[in-house]
Amino acid sequence: MAEPINLNKARKARAKGEAQSAAAANRARFGRTKAEKAAEQLKREAARKLLDGAQLAHPSSPASSGGEDR
Repeated sequence: MAEPINLNKARKARAKGEAQSAAAANRARFGRTKAEKAAEQLKREAARKLLDGAQLAHPSSPASSGGEDR
């Protein structure tokens, strides 16, 4: 006679396997390497510095407030 199997465990194991394969596919599609993340961070930082350098008056300086209440 064949060994009885727990259908609930078999169903869960199959679902877990499918989820793992989907996760692996998503990692391959959407994942970024550490070098790519670092390059993106450097690019963002350079853009922020460029924008801050092009600012006419810094918000923390007293000249930018103008002394007027609106």
